[in-house]
Amino acid sequence: MDRRRKISVAALSVASNAFLIILKLLVGIVTGSVSVVSEAIHSGIDLIAAVIALLAVRVSGKPADTEHPFGHGKIENISGVIEALLIFVAAGWILYEAVHKLMHPKPLDAPAIGVAVMLVSAALNVVISKMLFRVGRQTGSIALQADAWHHRTDVYTSAGVMAALATITAGGWLWPKANLLWIDPVAAIGVAVLILRAAYDLTRQSLYDLLDVSLPAEETQTIVGILEGLSPKVCRYHKLRTRKSGAMRFVEFHMQVHPRLSVEESHALVHEVIARIHEHFPESHISAHVEPCEGCPACKPAGQAQQEASQPSRP
Repeated sequence: MDRRRKISVAALSVASNAFLIILKLLVGIVTGSVSVVSEAIHSGIDLIAAVIALLAVRVSGKPADTEHPFGHGKIENISGVIEALLIFVAAGWILYEAVHKLMHPKPLDAPAIGVAVMLVSAALNVVISKMLFRVGRQTGSIALQADAWHHRTDVYTSAGVMAALATITAGGWLWPKANLLWIDPVAAIGVAVLILRAAYDLTRQSLYDLLDVSLPAEETQTIVGILEGLSPKVCRYHKLRTRKSGAMRFVEFHMQVHPRLSVEESHALVHEVIARIHEHFPESHISAHVEPCEGCPACKPAGQAQQEASQPSRP
């Protein structure tokens, strides 16, 4: 079910980006607005990113096999890095074109049309980004969340371009002799800066998981709380290691139990721990190693704890 939801929303992202590219490119060419054309290029990069995200969620949803015993989740992180690199390329191109237009300004034709297109773009991207964020967070998909950030960035940049074109349009009516053409390339530069920031954040997030960085502190603390909450069944724990691959979290730890606990009882306790962690993180693979505990009073052989307690303390 989750895989179908991920694929469906990723396919919707591809369709919306394709529509916006055609719309923005046509209006950008008609009006001669570099900021609108830059937005079309931005949507073009978003389309490539959306296609990569769609392929990533399809592949990452495959079950583990002989060649990939830990699953295919890393493909989502790889796609995130590729998407970020594409954003850097797009930002560089937009900066180049904006600076050129700033040095050699040209009058715009019908900037009001550009305002209408940017309004449509911002509204559509708000809807799509919300859907991608919701499904991405519910399923833990880094690819969908990266795609959502693409759309969310589009909302901000479309709003900026819309404001720039609206200012030029209003200025033409109120101050016909004023030179406001510089606003268009400056708005494009603002678009590029926002895109670069999004690319940086996306690269960092994707590389963290590729480098097997531990889960966020709040998630690790949840796991620690579960283990500590099972005391005295679980006497102690150590060697806790966590990482994330795509939507899948991997958790490993050693837990110490009473030495007289039977194999069957230890096995049942492990399943209880795994079940509690799965309540918080359904998409997770948990490895627990059971050890006999001999360090706490409850687990020491009968009489040993009392004997140690009765011995006088040394100064």
